Amino acid sequence: MGNGDKIRNSAVAGAFYPADKAELESMLAHFEKHNNNDYEYKTRAIIAPHAGYVYSGQLASEAFECLDKHAKTIFIFAPAHRVPVSSFALSSFDFWETPLGKIEVDQKINRELIEKFGAVEHDEAHAEEHAAEVQVPFVQRHFKDAKIVPVLVGEKSIAPILEHFWEDKDAAFVISSDLSHFHSDAEAKKIDSITAQMIENLEIEEFQHQQACGATGICGLVEFACNRKFTPIRIGMTNSGEINFNNGAGGTVAGDKGRVVGYGAWLLYDRGGELGFAHFVSEYFANYAKAVCKRSILSKLENKGKLEVGDLGHIPPVFAQVGAVFVTLRIEGDLRGCIGSIVAHRTLIQDLIENARSAAFSDPRFEPLTMEEFNETDISISILTAPKPIEFKGEADLLEKIVPNKDGIIIREGRYQAVYLPSVWEELPDKVTFLNSLKRKAGLNADYFSDSLEVFRFHVEEIK
Repeated sequence: MGNGDKIRNSAVAGAFYPADKAELESMLAHFEKHNNNDYEYKTRAIIAPHAGYVYSGQLASEAFECLDKHAKTIFIFAPAHRVPVSSFALSSFDFWETPLGKIEVDQKINRELIEKFGAVEHDEAHAEEHAAEVQVPFVQRHFKDAKIVPVLVGEKSIAPILEHFWEDKDAAFVISSDLSHFHSDAEAKKIDSITAQMIENLEIEEFQHQQACGATGICGLVEFACNRKFTPIRIGMTNSGEINFNNGAGGTVAGDKGRVVGYGAWLLYDRGGELGFAHFVSEYFANYAKAVCKRSILSKLENKGKLEVGDLGHIPPVFAQVGAVFVTLRIEGDLRGCIGSIVAHRTLIQDLIENARSAAFSDPRFEPLTMEEFNETDISISILTAPKPIEFKGEADLLEKIVPNKDGIIIREGRYQAVYLPSVWEELPDKVTFLNSLKRKAGLNADYFSDSLEVFRFHVEEIK
């Protein structure tokens, strides 16, 4: 750092976070102590909230805990609340200063953003803006010798920037955004739940700016995720009305449920392709998912009543995402029950609880499971992707488009419907036999075919 360096002083220390270094360090340490640390996986891109630390700091801390600590350059994409920005507004300062000290702005990357993406230096827009600055102490806390690239985002998508810099393994990305603003607690939860599903399902065509102040940055991340077949995984959801902040030193802040701001955090999972969500659950939470199914069945067998989500204590946030599963029970390899959801319509944790219980006690092909049988029962879980229609011209064309050992198939003809999981290919490896058997399962003749027949495919990640 030279004598001629330009240094941007903190604009919101003392308002959004403590201006005293010791107090700020204590608060960040308090957050870290109370992090749930749900995820082993470390990502290179997160969505993190940017409100005052007493409101959203705990969730932001959870998000930064998921960020790859090997990163050397941290992009911070934030909305501009005070000064209009048309494209991308950069900071011309060499360093930004917070109570934790100075952190370098990567001016080399800034020049590249100007040359290749039409970004401009716009210090006025950054001068009083909090949305980028509040992320900086978290960067300083988690990364040694890292540089930052604060970018205020106008109406242009950040997806091309993410695409360009993703190949640099030393780069990480923070999308700074809060969710809905100034609704009642109940209404905010409804709105933010819809927002979360749009992000998690990569469906942003109808995303509205009132759903999130950093909507453009969020949509750019989702666009990038679609292009790369990456998956947003939920880190957490809350709002200012749910806050009861206690800093451990006698200071408390309670939230007002009448007029709240929503907060959400996500990480970007870069494995599994279209099965990303299912792959993440299978990779990191297979034992947890099976344990939930066992507990749901045992609750009935032990006459404890129906297992409820609230009985489980803290639930990893990925299980609060909407998901569809089939739960299959086998004894010595023989089928003993199988019930599931074709289309995701409730949280993954709810689907596991309900379908495990139904597979054990409500499959019409079998008597209810007994305790003696339970001890011999193997449980497998199939997590489904969303079904997609297969377009075809005639049965021969349909058979040509079905992929054995990969596709799960749903057929529908009026009130007749049936589904086979991909595991059925082990028993019926021939396409014709597979399809004819599925028709019979639906209540149709094996040789039935019509122009009105609907066929859908899905894929699964299986936890055995």
